[in-house]
Formats: sequence, C-alpha cells, structure tokens
Amino acid sequence: MMQQQKAKLTFLGTGTSSGIPMIACDCEVCRSADPRDKRLRAAALVEYGGLTVAIDAGPDFRAQMLRAGVHHLDAILLTHNHKDHTAGLDDIRAFNLAERHPVNIYCEAYVEDTLRREYGYAFAEQKYPGAPEWHVHRIDGTRPFTVHSNANEEVLSWERGFGYHHLPPQSDADATIEVVPIQGWHHREKKLSVLGYRFGNIAYLTDIKMLDSEAEFDKLKGVEYVTLGCVKIGDHHSHPSLQETLDFFARVGAKESYITHLSHQLPCHEEFAAMLPEHVHPAFDGLVIG
Repeated sequence: MMQQQKAKLTFLGTGTSSGIPMIACDCEVCRSADPRDKRLRAAALVEYGGLTVAIDAGPDFRAQMLRAGVHHLDAILLTHNHKDHTAGLDDIRAFNLAERHPVNIYCEAYVEDTLRREYGYAFAEQKYPGAPEWHVHRIDGTRPFTVHSNANEEVLSWERGFGYHHLPPQSDADATIEVVPIQGWHHREKKLSVLGYRFGNIAYLTDIKMLDSEAEFDKLKGVEYVTLGCVKIGDHHSHPSLQETLDFFARVGAKESYITHLSHQLPCHEEFAAMLPEHVHPAFDGLVIG
C-alpha cells in the first residue's frame, strides 16, 4: 500500500460535456434553483505536497480559475483529448503573464498529438506574441510519474510586439510529487484511453467506462476518497451506468465516494443524493474533499 500522504481536491466542475443547465433545455434539472445543480464542465484542482495541480482544462477553465480564486498553478494533468477537457488551454496565457513561467502539461502521447493539431500556434517555432507558453510531458499511463513545481522553470520576460523572451531559471528549488495514473477506457470496446490520477489518499477518475486489469484496481487500494463519472442511471456506451458506478465504488472500498461528470439525465442533486448508498455522494461545483 502506498504512503497515505494527504491531498485536498476541489471540484471545479462536475457537469458532463454540455454542462448544466444545458443550452435550450427546460427540463427540471436545468431549471433547478439549487446552486448544486449548476454544473460547469468536469475538472478538479488538487493541492498536494506543496504543489497546485489542475486536472483538465475544459471550456469553462477561465471561469473556474476565477471562481476558485486560483493565483498559482504548477501543472495541468489531462485525462484525455476530448474538448470538454482541453478546450480551455489557451487561457494558460494568464498564468504565463502573472507568474512569468510556462505551465507544465502532463498527458499521454495521443493527447499531445491532438494538442499539436488543435493548438498549432502554441507549438510554433516563431510564436505569435502572447501565445500560451507550456511544456508538454508525455506520460505512460501504466506507471507513476513525477510532477514538478514551476518555480524553477525558465523565466518569461515580456516585450511588447515581440512576445516572451525565455530567460534562465532563477530558482534551484524543485518541489515534486509522485502521481499514480489509473489507465481506463472511455468505451467498453477500448476505443479511447482515459487516465485517472491518484494523489496520496485521493483518486480522481472521470469518463472511464471500465478498468480492465487487476493492476489498475490495485493502484486504488487504500484510498480514502475516490470519484467516478456517471451521466445516467441506465446503460451508456462510454460512461458507466449508475449500478456500474456503485459496483466500482464498492470494489474500491474508499471511506467516501463521489459521482462527478453528471448530466441532466440524472435527478436534481437533493433527490439524487437521497437515492445513493451511505458514503456515496453526488459531487457539486466548489465541493472540497480531503
């Protein structure tokens, strides 16, 4: 069992790809006055071992950073390449300007390939002034990896009309954390790899239809808090049903379990919470665990 170093996780968003309320929908969930039913796209912020790490940066990234009052970010860990998890990466520009460092991005190789196609201007040799500055680190979803503080990254010095000059790092201090990826699949036919992440006593998983090996479940042994996405009660081709989600939580055996990536096909928060077993909860935007 891995050492139970404590982490804190904030749910930045707990909605599915369309968010709640959904555009042009007048269903009961989308019309709900309960603030817990107002859901931005799924993402999380983890504070662990002195580092601040975001999991995913979807189209609501800017709003989430402002709402949570985030002024410092060491890294972003991407779960997969779908737009509801990557469409906000251009807003890294604000952290570049405020902190004068690039932002480290950790992802699988196929996700980086997607970023290079969709954000070609951020990878250009001669960048447009003000383009986002990031360092992409390819990770193997089957083994732990190290996330670094951005404190000892190169310093960005802005020149109007030119963009950033890249100056040598000014700090030798390099705080690091070990993160354990949990490799799953977004489809029962294994059509798309998706990574969950474990930070000490907390594991965050979303958009994972299935884990297909004992080795991946072994990575979750001893966690105190675990999450998984669920978009509807019945079967879905790329997300677990409610029963599959509950079976997953029972197998992991965490002290508390949280459902995220919720859609308007599930009941309103209060009703849904009453349906769930003890120690299983619907997450909501702004909820802090750990």
